[in-house]
Amino acid sequence: LWPVAAIDIYSPGTLDVLNGTDVRLKCTFHSRVAPGEQVTVTWNFRPHAGGPDQTVFYYHEQPYPATTGRFAGRVTWDGNIQKSDASLMLWNVNPADNGTFQCQVKNPPDVDGNIGEIQLAVVLKVTLSEIHILALTIGSACVLMILIVVAVVVCRQQRRKRQEEKVEMVETERGRSEKEKLKKAELEEAAVVCGERA
Repeated sequence: LWPVAAIDIYSPGTLDVLNGTDVRLKCTFHSRVAPGEQVTVTWNFRPHAGGPDQTVFYYHEQPYPATTGRFAGRVTWDGNIQKSDASLMLWNVNPADNGTFQCQVKNPPDVDGNIGEIQLAVVLKVTLSEIHILALTIGSACVLMILIVVAVVVCRQQRRKRQEEKVEMVETERGRSEKEKLKKAELEEAAVVCGERA
């Protein structure tokens, strides 16, 4: 006989889900014994608003979804026992699903251990006007940033152009001054030569 051992169960802990969408309730486990036909999976739900726990799903060799209650027709098996996966799909999430989903797996002789829990928080859809405001705000910020970048680039180009023009003017003035000095020197030299001849 195998001694009784603990089974480890892993779940995301918390999930924020948009109202009206679908969500995968992930639950995986680790057992010392290879999973097989003896594995059982039980999913329960504890409402955030209070009240008794509700059965969501049961698995033993095949899925047994809830046939009555809030989860009837809204939960399907999305796990794989051979891969130690006991996950579910919850369809069309609504605010009544706010609460704690509990995943319990037993794989005899591993029957003791922790229970996986998922705190589900349903987020209401944002209104169309809020989406427009958000898009407008982001768009305006992007346009403002582009205008600032363009203004900076234009200012730098104009400053560089003015500097280049100043350099050209200085070089031109230097060239003229040197030409005038050269011409003056030539005239002086010619005057000296003429004086010597006289």
